[in-house]
Amino acid sequence: MSIGNVEVLVIAPVTDETLRHIASIDRRVRMVDARGWFDVEIGETWPRWTVKRYLTEREIPVSSREDRDRALASAEVVLGGWPPLLDLRARAPRLRWFHQLPAGASNLLRTDLWGNDVIVTTSRGYGNTRAMAEYVLACFYNFARELHPANHDREQHRFDHRRYRPIVLDGKTVCVVGAGGIGRDVGELCARVGMRVIGTRRSVTAGDTLPPGFARLESGDHLHTLLAESDCVAVCCQWTPETTNLIGRQAFAAMKPGTILVNVARGEIIDEEALVVALNQGKLRGVGLDVYAGEFEHEPDRRLWDDQRVLITPHVSGNNDVGQHRGVDLFCDNLRAYPNGQPLINVID
Repeated sequence: MSIGNVEVLVIAPVTDETLRHIASIDRRVRMVDARGWFDVEIGETWPRWTVKRYLTEREIPVSSREDRDRALASAEVVLGGWPPLLDLRARAPRLRWFHQLPAGASNLLRTDLWGNDVIVTTSRGYGNTRAMAEYVLACFYNFARELHPANHDREQHRFDHRRYRPIVLDGKTVCVVGAGGIGRDVGELCARVGMRVIGTRRSVTAGDTLPPGFARLESGDHLHTLLAESDCVAVCCQWTPETTNLIGRQAFAAMKPGTILVNVARGEIIDEEALVVALNQGKLRGVGLDVYAGEFEHEPDRRLWDDQRVLITPHVSGNNDVGQHRGVDLFCDNLRAYPNGQPLINVID
């Protein structure tokens, strides 16, 4: 059933071309460009580390509190980015649907959208998943081929040949924790270089078709069994209460000695105290972290950052040179469906 005209407030820092495309989706859509309007408020309510990381390079247009409140009061749909506005629901009484351009629903934990009646969609599975899969494989190769000792040798201006103990990835087993959008691409790419791919997914039913490249897929209850037969582990699942510290003491105990671990999901999925213990015990060959616990508030744990077996990057695994985030396409598809009362894709529970 059609619901009439729709006012869409765009807060996310998208391109001018994207704005024009959104405005052309449906004649019933009225788009309001509010890019950057709320950055001044975000800067006052988010930790300095987050503001410095994500807002300092943005140009902040001049807007008044009255203008911002007026825009929110009339908005039925909001397209948001990162960091989100904390009190969006309280100031947008007509809001029915919020789409977050980033993939992680956990980004909204601090906002008043969490647990509210507003329909929330995210871009999970529609981000730059191929780039993230390449990041995972690059980390696997970095530690498998023992490239990381070269940095130490360069600093010392002396080769230590004993530090290089390369292995081949061909024929090795990788466990993909969370075979969703990112995990599927990770599995397919790893299979192409000769790795055996197994993994977990929240729900697995007998007769399910395996994603491309996967030899085996189990529910999360079988995670430790899969870890015990894996040489590499890629963490790609959503961060939820159930996955907090999922890779903890018991998971590390289940892993083979010399496992390579890479996390491109959220830092809170790995128990970092247990990770430090596993490193001190020589359990892991190497660790690639594009995320870490508390990354939006502070620097990484120095014990991890100072360990040459740990590669930490600032949440850049999805960055690439080939165009727009596919989450915009998802939003536009949903925007075509919304005025007609049709179901939306990627609705968050």
